[in-house]
Amino acid sequence: MKNTYLLNSNQVMHRVGMAVAGVMLVAGCASTSAPTEQMAVSRAAVSNALAAGGNQFAPVQFKSASDKLTAAERAMADKDYELALRLAEQAEVDAKLAAEMARSAKAQRAADALQDDIRVLRQEIERQSK
Repeated sequence: MKNTYLLNSNQVMHRVGMAVAGVMLVAGCASTSAPTEQMAVSRAAVSNALAAGGNQFAPVQFKSASDKLTAAERAMADKDYELALRLAEQAEVDAKLAAEMARSAKAQRAADALQDDIRVLRQEIERQSK
């Protein structure tokens, strides 16, 4: 009777160990899933930055975003999903910065052009009033 108890105890410990190992395996796989959604968001942000003129008005930030996106795609191909996620997030931030810098530069150019137009109009008004 004593041997049966020890055998059952060993079986229980073995099953508990297998269950713990299974849970750890599932948890490990779940944390390293492919960041496909973040990759899509990052691609869209880089595309938006390009459309906004980021390559012209914020070339350093735009290049950084493009390079990080390329590196993230390489990491995805290598199945290094943690690195891919990190690089994709950085690419998204750099692309958004490039897009905003481009929009700001365009707005500044438009404001400068308006100031020049106002200056010319004032000169014309002064010339006509003399």
